Amino acid sequence: MELAAETVQMTTVQTEQTGTDHGPGAGRSRIRHWVLVAAATAAVIAAGLAAGPAGGVVRPTAHPAGPTASKAPAALPKESAPDPAKAALPLDCGPFPVKVSLSFAALLDGRPSTVLAAHCDAGNGTPPDGVYLLTNGQDGRPRVAATLLEDAAGRTVTELKLRSDGTLTARAKGYSSDEVPRYAPDLLVSLEWRKQAGGGWLRSERTEPAATA
Repeated sequence: MELAAETVQMTTVQTEQTGTDHGPGAGRSRIRHWVLVAAATAAVIAAGLAAGPAGGVVRPTAHPAGPTASKAPAALPKESAPDPAKAALPLDCGPFPVKVSLSFAALLDGRPSTVLAAHCDAGNGTPPDGVYLLTNGQDGRPRVAATLLEDAAGRTVTELKLRSDGTLTARAKGYSSDEVPRYAPDLLVSLEWRKQAGGGWLRSERTEPAATA
């Protein structure tokens, strides 16, 4: 199959759209195709903030000075931001646990926030990642303030960063069609999320064919 040299998409993601807490059974009503397959087979930036593996070291962002400093994007210690382990993520994992693969803590819009990529830990296959923005609810519990990328998009996120201008960026691998084997992604994906004045995040996505040997 011949792939286009580059594809660009833009989508607005509404903040707080998925902010309600999810009970233990939420998102479990159906098991995605990759879960069934797995069950069968198994039984930039200067002063930027880069995400490492969950629980890894975060490189700090420089803190600006001036009256708007309190709302400027800035790195935070992970202990000062919502804990992903305590959040109910909208992932349809069936019997499998959720695994946070990448995360970073930051001050966004003046609020301690955590941006993370997570997927179902099936042990086999390549379960896709969802990307989520967490804030603390009125009760102090972490909640999903925005689903930045649904796992249904079929992306495997390999990098998450916060630029000094507040733009969220990610790199991922993907597939041009359902016929492409899940062990051989044929697309490289670059994603950006820019905060909109009226609320929500504007997502832009660029895809290009992965290099082949």
